[in-house]
Amino acid sequence: MAKEIQVTEEQLFVSVSALIDTARQKVKTTVNTTMVYTYFGIGYYIVETEQHGNARAAYGKAVLKNLSVRLTDKYGEGWSVETLKKCRLFYNVFGTQGRDALRENLNKVHSVDLIRKQNGVPRFSLSWSHYLILMRIENPDERSFYEIECQKQDWTVRQLQRQYASSLYERLALSRDKDEVLRLSKAGQTLEKPDDIIKNPLTLEFLGLKPNECYSESKMESAIITKMRDFLLELGKGFLFETRQKRFTFNEEHFFVDLVLYNRILQCYVLIDLKIDKLTHQDLGQMQMYVNYYDRYVKFDYEKPTIGILLCKKKDDALVELTLPKDANVYATAYQLCLPDKALLQAKVKEWIEEYEESEKGK
Repeated sequence: MAKEIQVTEEQLFVSVSALIDTARQKVKTTVNTTMVYTYFGIGYYIVETEQHGNARAAYGKAVLKNLSVRLTDKYGEGWSVETLKKCRLFYNVFGTQGRDALRENLNKVHSVDLIRKQNGVPRFSLSWSHYLILMRIENPDERSFYEIECQKQDWTVRQLQRQYASSLYERLALSRDKDEVLRLSKAGQTLEKPDDIIKNPLTLEFLGLKPNECYSESKMESAIITKMRDFLLELGKGFLFETRQKRFTFNEEHFFVDLVLYNRILQCYVLIDLKIDKLTHQDLGQMQMYVNYYDRYVKFDYEKPTIGILLCKKKDDALVELTLPKDANVYATAYQLCLPDKALLQAKVKEWIEEYEESEKGK
């Protein structure tokens, strides 16, 4: 058991002040990450020196209040009790691993640069506003997924908020084999094969269309074009928009693909047709024909096979399986015009993971 660190309120104030002083020296060039490490260090001092490492120990409210008053007197606004509580939560969430090493060394450190180099301190690369969202995600696998995606895709705070609200982690997990669910928390969303781009359902609440209103496919297409940046974000990594209503002629007959995109990671065309009515086998056959045309007459030899996606109100897995060959690069994906029930999706993912873990035990 780690030795408890006994300090006075005066020592706590001096330690936190030293962190803030060194942070201010770096703030001009590394504002975001410097403050993140500063908040982490403040959280450390609060938890490890006053709570003796216990995240939920009985804690004198007056200590945080007094610390807040003194920091505000010295540095001005921005050091409220609420801010100090967030620092405490930040450390409790992100400082769980390597905590013994932190207790051994960090109590002697009063420099943000040295905090970065301590064993056990996570490598922070996002802004404090990002971490304010991330540290409130209870599931550590889900939290890790969103942190990885923020780093890889350079999400803004608004984009992170939207992706979390739309249950991106759960939708991706439920669109994959159970063996791949746990991989999301370690590597984020990886694109290695065509069905890696599929998520069910696609959440299109940003289009402004109401679920109970009447709208045409052309109206939906126009709404997507207007909100193309949001649409590409919802589709996922590596998508580029080429054109809408792409016409091609075969046997003197004209055909039109609603949306033509390109995925630079998979190096292939992605064709999308919008369906607001019930999905039919004719729809699937037509999309297969579009894919065949692009593979034979449009794509270059070095490019991967074309992917076709039918975006429909309700997908029918049995119809897709019966209509298309097993190796077809055509997918039906449902869409919805409102944010999903996050609690319901979380319960489904939890069930999948529990089933996976049980099956692994039986091997």
